[in-house]
Amino acid sequence: MVIASGTSQRHVSAMADHLTKRSKQAGYGRPSIEGQAQSDWVLIDTGDIIVHLFRPEVRDFYALEKMWTAELTDDMPEVAEAATG
Repeated sequence: MVIASGTSQRHVSAMADHLTKRSKQAGYGRPSIEGQAQSDWVLIDTGDIIVHLFRPEVRDFYALEKMWTAELTDDMPEVAEAATG
């Protein structure tokens, strides 16, 4: 998974166009694309690689990176046990 930001809607859309063309050239076929009409958050799914392209304020709002930084708390013992083995 790749998460990246563009500086504007036009920039995000241009990045999506470029990545779509390059993924086809690299042999990934035709990727699925969501959100390019608005270009606030564009999702490109090649099957093997998923790319999220955001405008900065949209990236800050959704904060996908926090999914990997969440800490386990004591009120979730079964999750903590499964994570630590």
